[in-house]
Amino acid sequence: MRQTLYFNGDILTMDDLSPNAQAVLTEDGIIRHVGTMDEVLRLADETAVKIDLQHRTLMPAFLDPHSHVTALASTMRLTNLQGTQDFEEIAARLAKALWEHPAAPGEWLMGFGYDHNSLKEQRHPTRELLDEVSQEVPILITHASGHMGVVNSAGLRLWGITAQTPDPEGGVIGRQADSQPSGYLEENAFMEYSRKVAPPSFGQIANGFMRAQQSYLEHGITTIQDGKLGAADFELLQKLARQGLLKADVVGYIDLKGSGELLRQHEELEEYQDQFRLGGYKLFLDGSPQGKTAWLTQPYQGSEDGYCGYPVYTDEQVQGFFRQVLEQRQQMLVHCNGDAACEQMLRCMETLRLQTGCDWKPLRPVMIHAQLLRKDQMQRVKELGIIPSFFVAHTYHWGDVHLQNLGDRARSISPAGSAMRHGIPFTFHQDTPVIEPDMMETIWCAVQRTTRQGIQLSEEERIPVSEALKAVTVYAAYQYFEEDSKGSISPGKLADLIVLSENPLRVPAERLREIQVLRTIKDGECVYERDISAPGAQSDGTNGLAQKA
Repeated sequence: MRQTLYFNGDILTMDDLSPNAQAVLTEDGIIRHVGTMDEVLRLADETAVKIDLQHRTLMPAFLDPHSHVTALASTMRLTNLQGTQDFEEIAARLAKALWEHPAAPGEWLMGFGYDHNSLKEQRHPTRELLDEVSQEVPILITHASGHMGVVNSAGLRLWGITAQTPDPEGGVIGRQADSQPSGYLEENAFMEYSRKVAPPSFGQIANGFMRAQQSYLEHGITTIQDGKLGAADFELLQKLARQGLLKADVVGYIDLKGSGELLRQHEELEEYQDQFRLGGYKLFLDGSPQGKTAWLTQPYQGSEDGYCGYPVYTDEQVQGFFRQVLEQRQQMLVHCNGDAACEQMLRCMETLRLQTGCDWKPLRPVMIHAQLLRKDQMQRVKELGIIPSFFVAHTYHWGDVHLQNLGDRARSISPAGSAMRHGIPFTFHQDTPVIEPDMMETIWCAVQRTTRQGIQLSEEERIPVSEALKAVTVYAAYQYFEEDSKGSISPGKLADLIVLSENPLRVPAERLREIQVLRTIKDGECVYERDISAPGAQSDGTNGLAQKA
């Protein structure tokens, strides 16, 4: 029997039944008691490890409502293009990477994370830029959103993309004035062709996964999502799980279009096996607002031709996918950024409800991103039992870009305040690897709603810190159907906990993102500790928190 007692700090249980807890006792990875110090001491064994929080804050670990952990693992071996300022810097980073690690025959040079909105040129690179780096080695760079990218001439030749190659359904192949491919690929064009790149070895990807997993743990996340699994990534996660390499719980959602059969073939994985399980299906209905591929009901700002983005599927196709989900009684994650995509999800769910008489609420469908979900759509979201999972960090990271592209509509992106007033449970995510899985920054974004340039977005969509914390604990556990085992510090739940440097409910709101995760605990075991020492602490790797009784 392994007991641990936490005391002498602020304890945010996120459980309304235990708002004033002084101490917490865990035993063999389970929370056994929450209460006063005297109560917990009476129940603790003599051998219990006592953790003096030293006035820091203990709360439930965060749950990641939507990201792509295997995609993050893949980026670990790519040239980092985040923060590049112009085309010249992109080419320089790629050339440096190729010089330091010459490509073997057939090997691609790949980069990730450029954002055309942040480049001096204010547009996507072209194959000509990448050809300056190499005309022999195929090169592919991916936009920060993961929805588009650019390939050089060598890559276009390998994939057989020419002036005669048609755009795939739901995607665009960029063209020059003479109809020759520019190298730019968008949405399904990018996704379909980029899958043709030979995957790395298991050793390479396993190493990348361990680094990716560590990033989540460092940010206090002990339940991680892979939000779009194909066959290869599914097999990878299964293999990693069987080898005991998962320190966190990982929940995968199967690509409904490309790999729908996997869920039927692996029903045993509806429950955790070696900390991995399948949660349901994922489907895309549109693209990204910063890439101007999100599907809107009204045109993008300044559009002369009335461009509104575009859908991925027709209503008939979407209803076919949704019917499969209903028949199997599975949860689905549906990517909707623009309000037209949100409307398509609502419309198709309502049509099937009328046709089949089935209630969607028990399946807890999730609207992923929901950036431009409108106030007049909220009541229907509630009636269908949809959980909006907002990428609320857009307010800061791309808020200024959205103001340019969307006008006043941008002020109400990620409308968490409206969802709260409608009594709709909602969650927050980072869509990693789009940005780091930094929950404290996300909480700050939801509370402050200011852009990089300091512009205040809609005040009525701001929410209290307490509600933002629920979005990544209590409500996130509900989204996963794991509210009985995660999301709050309550007796009988898993000892998935974090220690924060300060109490989010006590610091000024503008300082929320400065709060550090000092320790992450999964099933009662410490899986991450920040490499600092508290005043007067022993250099024992415990940050001065642990003391044996």
